[in-house]
Amino acid sequence: MSRIYIKEAKDAGNLSVDLLFSDQTTRRVDIGDFIRRHPHPQYNKYLDPQKFRRFEIENGNIVWGKNWDLIFPVEQLYAGVIAD
Repeated sequence: MSRIYIKEAKDAGNLSVDLLFSDQTTRRVDIGDFIRRHPHPQYNKYLDPQKFRRFEIENGNIVWGKNWDLIFPVEQLYAGVIAD
């Protein structure tokens, strides 16, 4: 089986992202839920929708911040649920 990676990511509003994976699967993932459950200054700034929208796709994953403040396992994003 080939490695699954993120091809496209779009802001879906309400701190969620719409993701398109390399196998053409799409998912909407609520990132805000994770941030609210795990308060931390490094994460909290992404509760601001303007800062949240500044994500990038790097190495087949979606990341926030120049030092990858937020990054999640692709397998969890593919499943549509970010585990604690």
